[in-house]
Amino acid sequence: MTDTPTPAYQVLARKYRPETFADLVGQDAMVRTLKNAFKADRIAQAFIMTGIRGTGKTTTARIIAKGMNCIGPDGQGGPTTEPCGQCEHCTAIMEGRHVDVMEMDAASRTGVGDIREIIESVHYRAASARYKIYIIDEVHMLSTSAFNALLKTLEEPPEHVKFIFATTEIRKVPVTVLSRCQRFDLRRIEPEVMITLLKKIADAESAAISDDALALITRAAEGSARDATSLLDQAISHGAGETTAEQVRAMLGLADRGRVLDLFDLIMKGDAAGALTELSGQYAEGADPMAVLRDLAEVTHWISVVKITPEAAEDPTIGPDERARSQGMADSLPMRVLTRMWQMLLKALDEVADAPNAMMAAEMAIIRLTHVADLPSPEELVRKLRDTPPPAPGPGGGGAAAPQGGGTTHAQGTPAPTHAGPSGPSASGASPALAVANEAALDHYPTFEHVVELIRTQRDVKLLVEVETCVQLASYRPGRIEFQPTENAPQDLSQRLGAALQRWTGTRWGVTLVNEGGAETIAAKRDAAENALKQEASDHPMVRAVLAAFPKARITEIRTPEDQQAEAEADALPEVEDEWDPFEED
Repeated sequence: MTDTPTPAYQVLARKYRPETFADLVGQDAMVRTLKNAFKADRIAQAFIMTGIRGTGKTTTARIIAKGMNCIGPDGQGGPTTEPCGQCEHCTAIMEGRHVDVMEMDAASRTGVGDIREIIESVHYRAASARYKIYIIDEVHMLSTSAFNALLKTLEEPPEHVKFIFATTEIRKVPVTVLSRCQRFDLRRIEPEVMITLLKKIADAESAAISDDALALITRAAEGSARDATSLLDQAISHGAGETTAEQVRAMLGLADRGRVLDLFDLIMKGDAAGALTELSGQYAEGADPMAVLRDLAEVTHWISVVKITPEAAEDPTIGPDERARSQGMADSLPMRVLTRMWQMLLKALDEVADAPNAMMAAEMAIIRLTHVADLPSPEELVRKLRDTPPPAPGPGGGGAAAPQGGGTTHAQGTPAPTHAGPSGPSASGASPALAVANEAALDHYPTFEHVVELIRTQRDVKLLVEVETCVQLASYRPGRIEFQPTENAPQDLSQRLGAALQRWTGTRWGVTLVNEGGAETIAAKRDAAENALKQEASDHPMVRAVLAAFPKARITEIRTPEDQQAEAEADALPEVEDEWDPFEED
């Protein structure tokens, strides 16, 4: 007595693969088009199916092939959208062994030689079926030469030949190929339809699985029927009886959705210690740090969408408790906080992916998120500064802070006296004023400003900067300059200035240093107006409040209404007056 061999186990994704258009879920538009085409006998010579993984592209190709070659149980039927599944052609096609239905994987057969085999074989009629059908999966992987070789046959194939292509990357298929095919875009399967499908399969398998667990599987599948059935197969094995949401969550490495909302709430409250404790608890229970941050990003997106479109809360994959909490957060959190959270989570996900220790990177991201959660918005900051009384002036009585940096402060604009050293009052060493050798040459420089303009014209940038910032002019007449140097003036400034002027004018100049009596430098005079504006601005109550709240803040630029008006006039287009009209009579 021989034992009957036990049939091999077949995964649910293959066991419950649709066999007719009626079994194909979530693709109503495509099914309706194909049914009408078959009914009117308007079957195209080539089809191309595109969509994400697991939406039924190859399955649809096989159903079309069955419908074209089905002969019915009695052997007298014609092309139909409801293949019988019993005739020899239907059975052989679904088992992948039909001699006239050839499936080719373009990912492994990409060359022009593989396409040449198809081109040479299309001239022979089908051995037993009505049509000879070529199903090419992942057609976008074909080489450019292979696509070009296929074009002529694809455009004008023999009447007994049909092509069916499937691809997940429709943009990589040449437009010359697309224009020769009838295209169908397979949609992601909606959550409601997916949950119904999974319930049907679970009932057929006599497997008990909770609705929350099915919702988790549906969310993880992202619209792919194959992914959903594969996860359901794994969940049934994992549960070994009744499968719960907690078991599916552990299987997928997900954190508890309620605990993710708890963590989100702690972050929004700025509770860094509580958020780190919650993250550690989820990590100890097996949650992946990357998955936790991804869940936080998903919650942020979900709450933002609910805030904009409240009807989006009616998602069947979301439980009632989670829906209620999300709606409450959407009502209380401003959109700017949610968008800031989203941007920081995106950056944190990249950091965790690249970090040598994912948990440490996740903890640092949580700390950063909690510290920025309670930062005031710009509107709130201005309102707070407006309502806060300005601080009292300091005990110095002047109300002005000492300048930052190494500058020297003079009391009430009085120049600080410079005491001569024991060797003499001046370090000039210059001889008395020389007789004017060429009065005509010196007449071009009646004022010191003309001398500065000469230096600017000669493009001696270093000397120009030193003259504007280090020379405190005491006396000037053409051919003779007396000035008091600033503390940071170069020691050889007078010699270099006299030599440069003599070289440019052809006349000797007397440049003498004095210890006192010098006026403000050109740079100081130029900056006096700006400094006055800064001082006036710093005395404003609101600005004083800002400087008190942010001690390291500095006033860097002031734009007066006159400046803004000048910029606006410069940017504005010039008005055109008396524009010439070629059609206007004189």
